[in-house]
Amino acid sequence: MVSLFNGMSPRGVLAQVMTVGLMVTSAFMFWKGLAVVTNSPSPIVVVLSGSMEPAFQRGDLLFLWNRSPRVNVGDIVVYDIKDKAIPIVHRVMRSHASDRKQLLLTKGDNNPVDDLDLYGYKQNYLDREEEIIGTVRGYLPKIGYVTIFLSENAYVKKILLAGLVVVSLLQRE
Repeated sequence: MVSLFNGMSPRGVLAQVMTVGLMVTSAFMFWKGLAVVTNSPSPIVVVLSGSMEPAFQRGDLLFLWNRSPRVNVGDIVVYDIKDKAIPIVHRVMRSHASDRKQLLLTKGDNNPVDDLDLYGYKQNYLDREEEIIGTVRGYLPKIGYVTIFLSENAYVKKILLAGLVVVSLLQRE
């Protein structure tokens, strides 16, 4: 370890390690702060398929908002289904609302049929409160391809993270 830091004192090494820790915790705090402000567990998502073309393309970065009490027909929502690992981005086609509950039927713009086959067993609608992660309020086109590339290439992700750690540890200021 001494040769890695080229004669840095233990105090200097500790300062560099703390700098890396500060960067990681700052990113985490930013993400959690954004989640609180938007009331969404995942305030930023990447479109992973072509089911919403032409509205959104694969690789678009979506910004979500989940503070509205109701979702309107025509809104694009991101929802999570139990036992499915990936959130789904689709448009609301129908809404059934009562005083306490709003039920939604969704469909991808590029899909021929609604999402009933994607929902849980014997489930005909999504519950607004339990399954909707957020409503799309903005997007950046193609920016999410970086995330897609890193998620599809685990070795590249590990090499990139290791490189970032080494560079930040070797930086002297």
